[in-house]
Amino acid sequence: MLFPDQIINDNLLNLMKAKISVSYRSVQLFRILLSGIFLVASFNHILNLEKTLTRIDQARFKGMAYFFGNPEYLVIISGVVMMIAGFCLLIGYKTRWAAIALAAVIIPITLTVQVGQIHTLGPLFKNIAILGGLLFFILNDIQTFQKQEL
Repeated sequence: MLFPDQIINDNLLNLMKAKISVSYRSVQLFRILLSGIFLVASFNHILNLEKTLTRIDQARFKGMAYFFGNPEYLVIISGVVMMIAGFCLLIGYKTRWAAIALAAVIIPITLTVQVGQIHTLGPLFKNIAILGGLLFFILNDIQTFQKQEL
C-alpha cells in the first residue's frame, strides 16, 4: 500500500523527468536576448568604473564587496567575465558554462547592490528574472536540442 507522501514524491519525481517540446528558434532567441543585458553591463562596468564603484559605496551591503577584495578589481573582473561569458552565450558557445559564469557574477552583484534598498526593488526582481533565464541554460543541455520547425 502506498502512503500519500509516497504518491506525492513519485508524482514530483515523474514531473521532474517530464520533457517538453520547444521550438529551437525560441531557445535561440531566448539565449541571444538574454546575453544582451550582460554585454551592456560589461561595458558599463569597464567604461564607467567610477560610477559603478559609487553605487557599491552607497549600497547597504557594500561590506560584501569589500570582503572579497578591492571593489575596483572586482568590478573590472566582473566586467570582463560578463563580456566573455555574455559573448559566449550570444553565439551559443559553451552555453551552460557561460550561464554558470554569469550566474556566479550576478548573484553577488544582486546581493551587494540591490538587496536591502527599497528603491531598487525593480532592478532586484529584474536580476532574479535574469537568474531564472540563466538557470534555464544551466539546467538544460542546449547543445543537444534538435532543430524543429516553427
